[in-house]
Amino acid sequence: MKVEATNEYEGEKKPAGAKRKGEKLARKRGCSRGTRRRVQAASTAIQRLYVTCKTVFKDPKTVPETANVEMLQRLLDEMRPEDLGLSTDALFRVKSSSKGTPKITYAMIYKCDNFSISIFFLPPRAIIPLHNHPGMTVFSKLLAGSVHIKSYDWLDPVRLAKLVVDSDFTAPCDTSILYPTTGGNIHTFTAITACAVLDVQGPPYSKEEDRDITYYQDYPYSTYPNGATDQNVEKDTSLGWLEEIDIWKDLKMNVIEYLGPQNQNLT
Repeated sequence: MKVEATNEYEGEKKPAGAKRKGEKLARKRGCSRGTRRRVQAASTAIQRLYVTCKTVFKDPKTVPETANVEMLQRLLDEMRPEDLGLSTDALFRVKSSSKGTPKITYAMIYKCDNFSISIFFLPPRAIIPLHNHPGMTVFSKLLAGSVHIKSYDWLDPVRLAKLVVDSDFTAPCDTSILYPTTGGNIHTFTAITACAVLDVQGPPYSKEEDRDITYYQDYPYSTYPNGATDQNVEKDTSLGWLEEIDIWKDLKMNVIEYLGPQNQNLT
């Protein structure tokens, strides 16, 4: 997942005592012994994720080996909101605006040439539109809340695609994986409740490396049935046409600083 984002307070003076929209990730000084233990455990979880990503994503031009993909998937499957300094209660205070398009927030935990780790916060009804992941392996772990995911894989160069996923997901659930050409490489998220998604991409988007993001609008196969090369697929309701579109005009996203558990080796 990727969008062009701006800081919530960019270009204006931050009001005294103002809190960022989305999840509060800061740690407090002078915390109790129990809190310190939780912070230490969370820092250890972040460090394990970082080290595992370094092992899995050795080079931006190399697709990870199956064994390494499974290793990272197992680690992400076990991750909880607390491992990232997230308070579930605070998360579900992220409310959707009654007017206009709900605004999405994300925090970048770490990014290098080989991989990136970030968290997306979606209020109810928020949508990350249908988009692709060229040459990328992507792990999406729903940490909290419920979301509907719809995804496609390409079938042929004429923009015919096959529906891979069209389901609701509620945390805790397994990590989903998208491969460079399979697994639902083109997907969209629609928040059912307020939710948080941990996103690991290898390599990250890069215009310079020809991995720019593209957005799509999907249409039922029956809309343009004569364009298919194989007429045997006419009755397959899992097929659809994908049309490239400009960046979604209703997409609203702000970036916030990640202030959760850190490790000095994340450099």
